[in-house]
Amino acid sequence: MRNRLRAEIDRLAIVKSETTQLREQILRVLSAPKYRPLDKDELAKVLGRKSGVRMGLNEVLRQLEQSGEIARIRKNRYVLPAEADLVTGTLHVHQAGFAFLPREKPGEQDLYISAENTGTAMHGDKVVARITRDDRYARAKGRDRAEGRVIRILERAHDSIVGTLEQSKNFFYVVPDDPRIVHNVYVQVPPQPPLPKTPDRGDKVVVRLEPWESRHVNPEGQIVEVLGPSSAPGVDMLSIIRKYHLPTEFPKAVLEEAHQIPETVAEEMFAGREDLRTKFIVTIDPDDARDFDDAIDVERIPGGGWRLGVHIADVSAYVKPLSALDREAYKRGNSVYLPDRVIPMLPERLSNGVCSLNPDVNRLTHSVFLEFSKDGRTKSARFGRTVIRSARRLTYREAYAILKAPPNDQLGERLHVAWELASLLRKNRFKDGSLDLDFPEVKVRLDAEGKPIRLERIENDESHQLVEEFMLAANEAVARELKNRMVPTVYRVHEDPDPQRLAEYRELILSYNYKVGDLTKRTELQRLLASLAGKPEEQALKIGLLKSLKRARYAPQPFGHYGLAKNNYTHFTSPIRRYADLVVHRGLAERDQSRRARTDMGQITATAEHISDTERVAAEAEMDGVKMKKLEFFQRQLDARDPQVFRATVLEVKNFGLLVELPDVLLTGLVHVSSLTDDFYRFDAAQRRLIGRQSRRRFSVGDTLRVFVARVDTFKRQVDFAIADEQPAKPRPSQRRRR
Repeated sequence: MRNRLRAEIDRLAIVKSETTQLREQILRVLSAPKYRPLDKDELAKVLGRKSGVRMGLNEVLRQLEQSGEIARIRKNRYVLPAEADLVTGTLHVHQAGFAFLPREKPGEQDLYISAENTGTAMHGDKVVARITRDDRYARAKGRDRAEGRVIRILERAHDSIVGTLEQSKNFFYVVPDDPRIVHNVYVQVPPQPPLPKTPDRGDKVVVRLEPWESRHVNPEGQIVEVLGPSSAPGVDMLSIIRKYHLPTEFPKAVLEEAHQIPETVAEEMFAGREDLRTKFIVTIDPDDARDFDDAIDVERIPGGGWRLGVHIADVSAYVKPLSALDREAYKRGNSVYLPDRVIPMLPERLSNGVCSLNPDVNRLTHSVFLEFSKDGRTKSARFGRTVIRSARRLTYREAYAILKAPPNDQLGERLHVAWELASLLRKNRFKDGSLDLDFPEVKVRLDAEGKPIRLERIENDESHQLVEEFMLAANEAVARELKNRMVPTVYRVHEDPDPQRLAEYRELILSYNYKVGDLTKRTELQRLLASLAGKPEEQALKIGLLKSLKRARYAPQPFGHYGLAKNNYTHFTSPIRRYADLVVHRGLAERDQSRRARTDMGQITATAEHISDTERVAAEAEMDGVKMKKLEFFQRQLDARDPQVFRATVLEVKNFGLLVELPDVLLTGLVHVSSLTDDFYRFDAAQRRLIGRQSRRRFSVGDTLRVFVARVDTFKRQVDFAIADEQPAKPRPSQRRRR
């Protein structure tokens, strides 16, 4: 069976090589100076493709068109998009109806598309748009970007949507959960064919969309699943699972394969491994962690310096390439962490069982051994497959308490030594140019029915930083090793930002009265981040910076990591929950073996693209789930008529009210001017503040307030607040903005 699969993989590699050559030939023809638009039959003649192999040409043309590298114009003739004022990409729709289409060329603004020019395209669709008003026209009219019109939909983002069933006088319709899908969908009730349960008004349902040809009529669809009443326990998270097409069960073959794996590590599996069971090794994880895939040990070495061991669960010992477990892990790409559940990449028998580094049991690991000089610089790196026996399982809370107290036992002494090294590594990292983009996290604590009862802010304290620095060091060492040995693998990359995006962000910073220079210089960006520390607007402006940077992704080449200021970086430390790490483990284990020569770079590239996509979907689903539970938390406060009072910071002042952030729950909302009933307030645009006509009371950016929830709009995902006290509390001197 495995030989047949290997032969099929080799055959596909040959096909892929031929496809790559054909793609290059097509692009070469289309980019020729004297090229005139040709259809596919004319292209076939130019390329010398006979009719017997024309299907290969058709498929490559389709792939190039979908990727946006070529475009089809009138009479089905092909051109390079830029030559015909066309832009291809993924449409980003605002809930107000207008949209933006990113342009690939550095320095070019996203293309603006008005609501009436989106046609029947929906958020996330891959489309072709024609530029109707170029950059010069936009500048002449005082606008900041070119405008366009969608002329073709290349690929729908989704064939189904999740929403709430509603009823008018004459028909049923579904309101999509995603506010960026701005059209309601007409449906038939009862559904045809019939479902086990006929949906009622207010139920969450899944609708399969039918072809939508005209913007002048609403799209139509067919209800294919009834999730249940919107308010029923678990339905909110189930709707997110369906919305993002997340799996809920493992296939039978995967579970059967997992069941064959022993629950304990047999002695024969120790063969060829370094035995570290006598070392004092510990794990440090969140309080509610269910799987533990990384462990550490640190000790001082004679003459000064430290020896660090980072020990990662050896998932590759159990999940073999081309197995059912491997194919399913690849398909999922990563685990997804929703507020009320985990959708794991691997079955529980592995993720919470034999691959989890639980204390006092033998576990197979892949270890990185690093020696550091007394100034915190790497002296040597060694890698090995090992077996460990964790001595303790610590939570971050427990580790933090130990670090804040004098050491009084072996555990305390080891942790304090570990922090000596970690704090030095952290200092060196920022000295080398790393950006401080750490954010606190807010955990939504739920009751037994899944209802949110508390929002808990988790700080990035010393216990988190200790683990983070060691994982970063291990990831960098592994990336360097694989690069030096030319082992094909996936790297974690974060490319340099677009200077134009940083220039736009600089304008935002200047509007907050910060003095800032050229942000394309890393030192200036670091200086800005340091000046934001502790300020009321820190969170909002750091998020603004993140939006100005490129998104980190996986790639088959080490393009470097801009945010971490590292030339070589990969993901090695979480193979239980990330497929990327599993690929890296395999590469590291085989770096001295001849079989690595057969590694298909095409497959590595496809894997990098696929897991970048699954990571993006998981991140969006996780943020969506947390936001939904936060909204529910505030709605429950409204329903109970006993709202909690929160501290808030004014981020922006508009003529319609105050945009505020609640730093303890990491949520932004609006204090509408209509809720300020003690006076009539006028907007001072120059000073960006509201001023009471009679009282002269003022609200400005940076003010701290005490607020309570006044209104929740679950559809728009917005919360309105009202001020709880008579006078806004001005920020303390240490919190004031730097002028």
